[in-house]
Amino acid sequence: MDDLTTSGRHDDAPRVPWRLRLFGRLLESWIRIKPDPVNPGSLLLPGVPVCYVTERYGLSDALILEQACREAGLPSALVPLQNVSTRRKRSYFATSMRNSLIWNPARRRSPTQPLAELVAQLELLPDQDVQLVPVSIFVGRAPNRQSGWFSVLFSENWVVVGRFRRLLALVLNGRDTHVQFSTPVSLRRVLAEEQGAPRDRSVRKISRVLRAHFRRIRAAVIGPDLSHRRTIVDAVVNAEPVQQVIAATATKESAPREQVTRRAHEYAVEIAADYSHPVVRSLSFMLHSFWNKLYDGVTMNHFDRVRAVAPGHEIIYVPCHRSHIDYLLVSWLLYTNGIVPPHIAAGVNLNLPLVGPLLRRGGAFFLRRSFKANALYSAVFTEYVSQLFARGVSMEYFIEGGRSRTGRLLQPKAGMLAMTLRAFLRESRRPVAFQPVYIGYEKLMEGNSYIGELSGQAKQKESLFGLLRSVKKLREHYGRVAVNFGEPVFLEELLQREAPDWRANADDDKPEWFGRSVDALAERIQISINSAADVNPINLLAVALLATPKHAMAETDLLAQLELYKALLAELPYAERITLTSKTPAEIVAYGEKMQWIRRIRHPLGDVLTSEGKQATLLSYFRNNVLHLFAASAWIACCFINNRRMARASLLRLSKLIYPFIQSELFLPWDEAGFVERIHATVDFFIRRGVLTPDAEGRVLNRGAGQGDAAFQLRTLAHSLLQAFERYYITIAVLVKHGPHTISAAELENLCTLTAQRLTLLHELNAPEFFDKSLFKGFIQQLRERKVVWTDEAGKLDFDAALAIVAKDAKVILSREIRHGILKLAPQLKPPAAPEVAPDKAA
Repeated sequence: MDDLTTSGRHDDAPRVPWRLRLFGRLLESWIRIKPDPVNPGSLLLPGVPVCYVTERYGLSDALILEQACREAGLPSALVPLQNVSTRRKRSYFATSMRNSLIWNPARRRSPTQPLAELVAQLELLPDQDVQLVPVSIFVGRAPNRQSGWFSVLFSENWVVVGRFRRLLALVLNGRDTHVQFSTPVSLRRVLAEEQGAPRDRSVRKISRVLRAHFRRIRAAVIGPDLSHRRTIVDAVVNAEPVQQVIAATATKESAPREQVTRRAHEYAVEIAADYSHPVVRSLSFMLHSFWNKLYDGVTMNHFDRVRAVAPGHEIIYVPCHRSHIDYLLVSWLLYTNGIVPPHIAAGVNLNLPLVGPLLRRGGAFFLRRSFKANALYSAVFTEYVSQLFARGVSMEYFIEGGRSRTGRLLQPKAGMLAMTLRAFLRESRRPVAFQPVYIGYEKLMEGNSYIGELSGQAKQKESLFGLLRSVKKLREHYGRVAVNFGEPVFLEELLQREAPDWRANADDDKPEWFGRSVDALAERIQISINSAADVNPINLLAVALLATPKHAMAETDLLAQLELYKALLAELPYAERITLTSKTPAEIVAYGEKMQWIRRIRHPLGDVLTSEGKQATLLSYFRNNVLHLFAASAWIACCFINNRRMARASLLRLSKLIYPFIQSELFLPWDEAGFVERIHATVDFFIRRGVLTPDAEGRVLNRGAGQGDAAFQLRTLAHSLLQAFERYYITIAVLVKHGPHTISAAELENLCTLTAQRLTLLHELNAPEFFDKSLFKGFIQQLRERKVVWTDEAGKLDFDAALAIVAKDAKVILSREIRHGILKLAPQLKPPAAPEVAPDKAA
């Protein structure tokens, strides 16, 4: 690298012409460059002459390139190329040419001429090489807080601007100049691959590859070159699949085809985004101030891997859905870090006056919550997604359907995934990568409404008045936010695993592997989201304090419990991308007090920390965010609540029995063998900590006395998963008590929900998600998929005697009081004559 950085800088080396040095000094006083990567010199090949390649020719671009090279310690771009003799006075060229007013305006030459000269010289010098370094320059891509609103009109876009407009862009946005250096290309290696081909063809091919590279980088940084919204709407309506549905609908409804076509056009207008680069830049400018007022900071992890994948891939962002803030947060982070924000699938309930048009210009496209019965709308929406896909537009949607009211991931709704897969099979021009995103908050703006909805209150409809009313919440303190990017899911790799011959029948309307692949894709995304969780101080406080009957704990016990949790997560990492707070247990407690989640009660024998009333209920949300991280350890702890000792073999047998249901509910990443291995590792951790002790042969595990510290820590840890087992037992007990061929799956869901609600009242279980109907529904579905229960011809549930045996195992885990309470309630319940199915709680 020293050879490179010093070449052209010795006393006898060529110097940059004085007029260019003068212009450069003038420009340097104003331009502020943000290089990408921060150390571009690490990309270069040592000892190989460097020739830079830019997208567009211009004096300003040449001077910006020279400044970036000088600041990074790279060879100059404005001197002749070292060791390779050409007519060029500069060691850079552009893939497109514009005649200069200053540099010899009479000259006319092809943009490929400099490259052709380089190729000709390398043919004469077989031992010499040149590395081509593509450099992308963006002036004013993302105006910052110090720049004016006017500057967004002159920031970087796809339009080839004139010299006066470029000058204004430099004046207004020069302090926000991004220079992106790409991996160099060995020209000698490229020519070796083209050995035997005519020189002109090789030059054209290299030029074409370079232009394609610059288009990919520009699309990744500022977004694709979208046509006017009207063009996309017309393309959707005129597409063959939509025209076929229009004809079928006109025949079915005996309506004029023109009338149905107008309806399809109205649907397309209702759906389509109206993406505007100036609006996106303006929103980025505004949101910078908004986040600073709302949060103490936004932490982003693993973004470098997203940046590496984005060019050349069709990226589909699939975040977890916790808040309406999710939409804005992900787009803002992507935009301010050099990647174009995606088009976002938003519920039509957000298409409010004033707000809807703004979101639409920010990239939102709107969909109705349910349109299965409307074939025409379904065809229009599916075609719109296909059009975005074909144009290389990145997308974002939430496969949970609506916001999670419980804090855990919801069972996925695969509609958008199925549309994306169909679009890929139809327009598979680029590889597709699904990018899972975990978003972790320390306080939610919607917290109170979530608790109300889980307690049975009706969901409040979004309205402009409600939005204005919520402005007062902006005065509250919401702590920090973490955005973690998970392991991407590459669609072709998944299809290869699920259906190795998928290419053979990709043209079928719905191949037999289609549904299976969509389900596998949804599960893989949810697992990847959970595997990128951020564990913040509020999560850890919630897991500890909510495990006690009165949500209170002595300070010494709380500090010990927090230390145990941190050690468990650090010594047995759940996944590579999990992030854990660096705060010590004492700092976590102090932070919880600062955020007003917990309160300190002074006492002469030692202070007590407590969370009371609504705060304790809200904390359950943040406990559920990270519940999956403690699944294995909490399961082991559950087995020792009512047992002083247990054989390791019995523990493993029960683990295999229960794991499929825990895996389905919490989206755990292991197969059965992996979970058994995790159980072994966690048992060994507990033995090292003295929480469990093995017998002489290591076959039997023992816990300490019921009043000891070890037993207390196990009991506290077990509580995080105990309510899941109580739900399972409620379901099985209610089903067994009613007997086979008696109730349907929907009736069983309602009866289980009622039982859980009653137990909550009797035993003060301050956790609204305990009687969340969707969790019972998911467990019943798992029982059916595993053939534990099935539906008879009358639509009633049937099962065999094995289910009663499963119920008996509950005594190992559940207390006698809870078991008897469930059994006492079960025979009193009567299935309702006409069960009402609650509407989906969609965002």
